[in-house]
Amino acid sequence: MATSIADRRIVVTGIGVINALGQDVDAFWDNIVAGKCGIQKIEAFDVSDYACQIAAEVKEFDPKPAFPSPKEVRRTDRFTQFGIFAGWKALEHSGLNIEECDADRIGAFIGSGIGGLATTEAQKEILLNRGPGRMSPFTIPMLILNMASGIFSMYYNLRGPNVATCSACATATHALGEAWRTIKMGDADAIFAGGSEAAVVPMGIGGFAAMKALSTRNDDPQHASRPFDKDRDGFVMGEGAAVLLLEELDHAKKRGATIYCEIVGYGNTADAHHLTAPSPEGEGAGRCMKMALRSAGLNPGDISYINAHGTSTPQGDICETQAVRGVFGDHANKLVVNSTKGATGHLLGAAGASEMALCAMALQKQISPPTINIENQDPECDLDYVREGAREMKINAILNNSFGFGGHNATVAAKRFV
Repeated sequence: MATSIADRRIVVTGIGVINALGQDVDAFWDNIVAGKCGIQKIEAFDVSDYACQIAAEVKEFDPKPAFPSPKEVRRTDRFTQFGIFAGWKALEHSGLNIEECDADRIGAFIGSGIGGLATTEAQKEILLNRGPGRMSPFTIPMLILNMASGIFSMYYNLRGPNVATCSACATATHALGEAWRTIKMGDADAIFAGGSEAAVVPMGIGGFAAMKALSTRNDDPQHASRPFDKDRDGFVMGEGAAVLLLEELDHAKKRGATIYCEIVGYGNTADAHHLTAPSPEGEGAGRCMKMALRSAGLNPGDISYINAHGTSTPQGDICETQAVRGVFGDHANKLVVNSTKGATGHLLGAAGASEMALCAMALQKQISPPTINIENQDPECDLDYVREGAREMKINAILNNSFGFGGHNATVAAKRFV
């Protein structure tokens, strides 16, 4: 008898990542647990005139193994290359043989907050200096943010649901949540879900710096991103991608897949408050966490770990702390609330999936990553942020938070699979 919609369970069976701390999930996890930081002075371009001169760049990246030919690589922006690479890694990690599956029921939800910003810059220069006739015919396909999702489906003949979410820094978590919902509704058996970003380019760094959003601790890049620290002065940008394979449980069991965790709930709300600032006391974020708990059938006391959005911005870290206290009450004092952006920088539209990869590993290994660089904890950020180093602990259920400019909030709930 077919599994009813209500009974359909969705698990994570593959994880692909690329960022400044690793180009596979094991390397990424090991570096995070060791408390390493991937932030350095920017090498991709001359930053002498920039207020912020640091970022978590991906070094020594070779996308060719994930592409059918070098020509295909040249026709894609760096953000697409990251997304395809992470999807390829997730497929490899999962052991899924697509040829043995119904490709009409396998999809891809790979989003981006910004898309092909490097392509936009380069083609604008050609337009101004050499005229429109010299622009690349691939300009638009290279810059539009749905191309990582679209091209990945073409390379692997995935004919199921295909969506590219775009909700600023909540993008990848929305991709995961909407993929979960799609499988839950019976419209797919498996979906590659996540996000990709490559905005460490002049316009990206200059634009965020103009908003006063970025840290200017240029003389100490390893300690510049410091979530929940009293002396934090803004976030540090990172780049990369993360893609997780979400799979219906029976589908995964039939092929003997390794299961890393179970996705059990999803919250999606809007602040409807301000272009860039969170709603007072994190009201919208609080409603989002409550929605995720409700859809998961979990009580606040069931959660032991939260991967916080925790960007190292003065206002954002306080509001998220207030939101957690508002949702969890006295139980907030028993929670571990961790941010890994001190180590990875902020991957914008890829952040939520990158952090969900760590959540899956935390559930499997029963270890909380540390929040690095808390040297003088902000008294208004008064939770347990695991500041002393990675911690072995019992983790049965978690929340993963992402919040984006425009007031977008997304939370995914997951449980240890036993």
